[in-house]
Amino acid sequence: MAVTDFFAGEIATELLKMLINITRKACLCKPSAEQLIVTINELLPIITEIKYSGVELTAIRQQQLDKISRALHDGHELAGKVLNSSRWNVYKNLQLSRKMDKVEKKISRFVQGPLQAHVLADVHHARFEASERFDRIEGSNRRLEQRLESMIIGGAGEGWWSEEAVKMNEEEMYEGNLVKIGMELGKRKVKDMILDNDDSVVIGINGIGGSGKTTLVREICRDDEVQSYYNNRIFFVTVSQSPNVEQLRQKIWGFLSESRFNGCSDIVPQWTIGYNNLNTVVPTLVVLDDVWSLPVLQQLIFKVPGCKTLVVSRIKFPSSVLNSSYELELLREEDAISLFCHTVYGRTSTPPGADEDLIKQVVEKCKGLPLALKVIGASLRDQSEKYWIGAKNRLSRAEPICENHETELLNRMKLSIDYLSEKVRNCFLDLGSFPEDKKIPLDVLINIWTELHDIDEEEAFAILFELSNKNLVTLVNDSRAGDRYSSYYDISVSQHDVLRDLAIHMSSLENVNQRKRMVMARRENGVPKEWERHAEKPFLARIVSVHTGEMREMDWVKMEFPKAEVLILNFDSTDYFFPPFIEDMPKLRALVLINYSTKTAELHNLSVLGSLANLKSLWFEKVTISQLPKKTILPLANLRKISLLLCKINLQDQSELDLSHLFPRLTELTMDHCIEMTILPSSICHVKTLRSLSITNCESLEELPFDFGKLILLQILRVYACPKLKMLPIGIKNLIWLEHIDISQCVNLHCLNEEIGGCLSLKEIDMHECPQIKRLPKSATGLRSLRRVICDEEVSWQWKGMEQDLPGLCVQVAEQCFDLDWLTE
Repeated sequence: MAVTDFFAGEIATELLKMLINITRKACLCKPSAEQLIVTINELLPIITEIKYSGVELTAIRQQQLDKISRALHDGHELAGKVLNSSRWNVYKNLQLSRKMDKVEKKISRFVQGPLQAHVLADVHHARFEASERFDRIEGSNRRLEQRLESMIIGGAGEGWWSEEAVKMNEEEMYEGNLVKIGMELGKRKVKDMILDNDDSVVIGINGIGGSGKTTLVREICRDDEVQSYYNNRIFFVTVSQSPNVEQLRQKIWGFLSESRFNGCSDIVPQWTIGYNNLNTVVPTLVVLDDVWSLPVLQQLIFKVPGCKTLVVSRIKFPSSVLNSSYELELLREEDAISLFCHTVYGRTSTPPGADEDLIKQVVEKCKGLPLALKVIGASLRDQSEKYWIGAKNRLSRAEPICENHETELLNRMKLSIDYLSEKVRNCFLDLGSFPEDKKIPLDVLINIWTELHDIDEEEAFAILFELSNKNLVTLVNDSRAGDRYSSYYDISVSQHDVLRDLAIHMSSLENVNQRKRMVMARRENGVPKEWERHAEKPFLARIVSVHTGEMREMDWVKMEFPKAEVLILNFDSTDYFFPPFIEDMPKLRALVLINYSTKTAELHNLSVLGSLANLKSLWFEKVTISQLPKKTILPLANLRKISLLLCKINLQDQSELDLSHLFPRLTELTMDHCIEMTILPSSICHVKTLRSLSITNCESLEELPFDFGKLILLQILRVYACPKLKMLPIGIKNLIWLEHIDISQCVNLHCLNEEIGGCLSLKEIDMHECPQIKRLPKSATGLRSLRRVICDEEVSWQWKGMEQDLPGLCVQVAEQCFDLDWLTE
């Protein structure tokens, strides 16, 4: 509520009139009323001044004035009671007299205490501001003298221009009351870039919204060394999402040239003439803050000798525009606690008596994001311990802890999302469906997007990189992302928890039965109570994400999801019963099952999958598959993709299992780190539609099926890191459409089969870290489509010797790489 709402002049005036009447009517209240009249007469001019000053008050002043406002309201109500009280009711008048004393003392304490401090603070601020203004006037006089001495008169019709420019605008200066915590490293790196001797440089600073980019840049602009280097020739301009580009160009050009055309400094000359005029190197710095668009940025960059442009944005602009860039890092735990404590307690450490563990738990939810630390810290200031605990629990559920949290943090972060196209925005919101602090498998994400948003894999990758460039998602192990033959099941993405909370918050604004995404924001022991309360009606969500511990049949609730197309089941246990409500998901197209326990989980009710006639993608992670229920699982006629990671699979006792019957349209099969699998069922060779087969990091796999050559449509074969595999199957010559083969890290593989020459479409071979392969087959010279080979140095010379027979061949010697990132989960 604004100060003018509290201090309406009518309240104080009406109270004064009523107190005069009280002195005439109630003798017991007369002394207090008379003293209060004196106080009100002293306070009323101050109230009137505050009302019409138009000055924005600090939070602490607002809080104190709120208190005195409530006291005035209490006095107003009390005066009314005194007026309505009979003068013969002595007992009631005595009570009213005592209350009047309390009101009088409260107002007097304010006048004699905080009000005096306000006056002293205002005097101090006035003296400081006056001193600053005098310094600026003195500096302006010096610069004016220098300009008059160094003025250069241009040719006829060109007017005149000076070499210097104006200082950064006062309203753009850094807010000095913010604590500069954790930005020393970033400040040093950016300073090195802008103090470099390069004549014309464009430098970028990017980072997630709320990470402190603008705060850092403003601090750099106020740095003594920077101001000395540029002699205060620093121009700071905020571009924003919908800028007036032409007006900004005029301002920047006016700063760079200080031209005077027809007596007006705002008129811009022809750009080419202006460039020719600026032939003297003068160090200048232009800061473009809050840039949202590459086309806008390109129009605001002036290639003027000596001018450096510092671009501040949430977006990672390409190197074709930026000469160098710095991505702002989030705060470390120690710095995050310091900033949080400064916001809550006014000090940079945990005060005595405070619950240190509770503070760390709340800070941990902010994940080092300065804006989150400041907003959430301000919301918890002067609150009780129970309020803190409730706030921590709400943060765990991705819910705003108060209105201020929603408006100051989530809505500010939402600016990045509002700028996205509708399709990209929906893809961003899908990211909230995954658990916090967990990596999101890239393969899963691409599958979900292609199924939900009717896009192909290439467009899904374009959206992913757009989100990454806007710092809304982070690629992990991204060196192979986007390669034509890359395997994506071991590549992942991650997202800041505040962005995840934002995605969940934006997806939860509708009634639970109407939401497009139903997400359990954190792990719970069972189905959320909100879901149970609304289970009598169908849920219309297209994505359903569940995160539980061990689930038995009785733990599930009967629910209907007639429009669900994606189901993500996250759990943490060694026993898991498939939810019966899967039978009520007729449109389900993608099923993701991930176990976050340290041990594999035994699955129950697997037969429920038989009802999923439209299922296209299946992802199982860290589960045990000892046998497939042949009779209860109907053929999954539309299943195209199966991914099994860290699973225990032993199908030796099911040699009669016909995979071609169960999965008649399967095109992609991935099995990674399935350590107990010794052999593939031979029926896999009858799945004529299979185009990609990946059997990787399977240490027990000894051989591939004898009829492997029947997979005539196979295009990609990966069998890397299978140490017991000694040879490729004989029928490989029949794989005439095979384009890529990866046998790397198969340390006991003796040779490439002579039949490899039959793979006429083969374009790429990865055979690095295969020490047993000493010689290449002669038939390799017939691989006319081969364009790339990755191998060890020992056999590289043999491949290079075939370059004459294989035009366009590129031989790449691989470096040994030991990657254990998959163990971090």
